[in-house]
Amino acid sequence: MTEFKQAIILRNDLGMGKGKLVAQGSHASLLAYDVARLEHREWASEWGESGCKKVTLKVGSEKELGQLFVAAKKLKLPAALVTDAGHTQVEPGTKTAVAIGPAPEKEVDTLTRELKLL
Repeated sequence: MTEFKQAIILRNDLGMGKGKLVAQGSHASLLAYDVARLEHREWASEWGESGCKKVTLKVGSEKELGQLFVAAKKLKLPAALVTDAGHTQVEPGTKTAVAIGPAPEKEVDTLTRELKLL
């Protein structure tokens, strides 16, 4: 049986507070789920029915974040990149988070297995 998960990846170099990190990760998670519902309805459904497995990871730069997003899109995985409006802790236009999935766990892991937990 295929297991599904979502990886939420946050920039660790911005010095965002805990609340900001949670908010940015939540934005990414919901946006990527919306993509999955449109492009891979069965993945979104099975992920929801199996408990919505998630992992939260970190990267150290905007470049790394962008590379993960591009790689996920090339593999046709549901993904979302969050660009902040700049109302609180970061400048407008700052890329803060990416979510990949829900998708088959093995496919998500091909992009994220080397990343550290947040």
